[in-house]
This record gives sequence, structure tokens and C-alpha cells, in this order.
Amino acid sequence: MSDAAPLTGGSAERPPLDDIMLAMDVVDTLRRRERLVARELDEAGREQDLKQRLRRIYAQQGIDVPDHVIEQGVAALEEDRFTYQPAPSGFARRLALIYVRRGSWGKWVGGGAAAALLALAVNFFAFVVPERALPEDLAARHTEVQALARSEHARAITRQVFDGGRAAIERDDSDAARAAIARLDQLAALLRQEYVVQIVNRPGQRTGVWRVPDVNVNARNYYIVVEAVTPTGERLEVPVENEETGETETVDAWALRVDEALFEAVKRDKQDDGIVANDRFGYKKPGFLRPEYELPTSGGAITRW
Repeated sequence: MSDAAPLTGGSAERPPLDDIMLAMDVVDTLRRRERLVARELDEAGREQDLKQRLRRIYAQQGIDVPDHVIEQGVAALEEDRFTYQPAPSGFARRLALIYVRRGSWGKWVGGGAAAALLALAVNFFAFVVPERALPEDLAARHTEVQALARSEHARAITRQVFDGGRAAIERDDSDAARAAIARLDQLAALLRQEYVVQIVNRPGQRTGVWRVPDVNVNARNYYIVVEAVTPTGERLEVPVENEETGETETVDAWALRVDEALFEAVKRDKQDDGIVANDRFGYKKPGFLRPEYELPTSGGAITRW
């Protein structure tokens, strides 16, 4: 049978503790026993008895506490060195309390600050940035439309709108500047259009109308009803100035003013078999604002009849 190492009941050697930690532990031990000690001893014998009791307590726990640490602990107890003392009231203390309670009021302040920042951001991106971009936007639209224009009339209208927009920017009239940009967009759309001005030639719809002018009740103004049809057969809505009201309306059909001879010729053509054989009135080329008419017309038009 092999020899086994004997088990001993002695405590293992403990490493020395930090003096300050020991002193604090001494004070804590003294506080727990202070009331009992105070009852048993008078003031003169209290300190010596405390030291002896402390030595016995730590010896029973197997802790080796030097005499100078015990003396420091007793002295600290007398001085209340390790006792919490609340900070005196004052401005610094109030600031500290406000900071500690930031969880209750911080969310309201933070929310208000976030809302203010959001409002500033919305104002900046919705109004300030677009305002600053107006000169560049106006110049870019003008360049685009001038590149599309193929007639001097279209280029002249474009320059006129551009000059008006630039003058609006110089006088800080943002609304007028934006209106000029919108007008240039409209001109660009018109210049891209290509369509045939075609006489309306469908059952149930009028091909011609006439009016009695207010200035001469013995006369008549004759009109042929037309529409804009693309090369692919799509009917377009186009802006037309009504000569009776002076207003420009976007319509899918309008009536062009003609002389009585053309009016009667179209009338006979339709009465012959119900179809207008020669229904092409003009042609709108890309790059031009107005159609070129192939039948005689003054260019005046009406939009309602």
C-alpha cells in the first residue's frame, strides 16, 4: 500500500492584504461592535480594548493584521474617515443633481432639439436649396430649349422667357423665376411634338361651325374643326389661344378660322359620302412651335362651339 499524503486541518497561508483595505475592514468591524464596546468600557480604556478585541477577531479568522493597521483603523473610526458625508448644498450640488436626473428631463429636451433640427433641415432642403439652384435650373432649361428650337420664332420666344426669368432672380422674385422655368419646360414639350393637323371626320361630330361676330351682325365667321394626330395615330392635347376670349386652353380639338369658300368646299366633300377625303389641314414639325398650314386660314381659332 502506497503512502498517502496526510490531510491537515490547518488553514492555508493567506497572502497579505493591502493596508488600506485592511484599515477599512477594521473600521467596518469596529462599527458593528461599537455599541457593545461602548456599553462595557469607559472612554479611557476603550481604545486599548478595541485593539485587543480586533487582534482576537482577525486571529480567529486566520488573518494576520499588523499593529499599525489596527491603530490606523481605530484612528480612522475616531475621525470618521471612511464615513460618507453628503455634499453641502450649493450651486455645484444642484448642477450635479440636475445631471443625475437627466433621464427624466433629457428626453423632453432631446425631443424638442430634434424637432427644431428637423424643422431647420426641412426648411433648408425644401426652400433654401431650391432657391439657390434657380439660376442654374433656369440656364439649363434655356440651353435645352434652344437646342430643340429649329425656327427663329421658337428661339425668340425662348430668349424672351429666359430674360424674364433672369430678371426675376435679380429682383429676388422666386415665384416668377419658377414660372419662367415651368414655361421653358412647356416650350420644350411643344418643340418635341410632331403631329398632323387633321380635319375632324367622325360620325356624330361637327366638321365646321360658323359665328356671327358682335361687331357686324350681317357677317359670318367660318371655322373648320381640327385635331392633332401623331404619325402613330395618337390624338394629342395642344395649347390653343381662343380668339374670342384671348385665353389659351389645352384641348384635343379646336376650330380654325377659314374663308367661306373653303368652308363650303369641306362641307360639300363631307356631304358627298359622309367622309372628308382631303382631311389634312397642316403639319407640325419637331423643333417648331406652330404648325404649317396647307389650307388657307387666318390662324385664328376658337375652342368652344
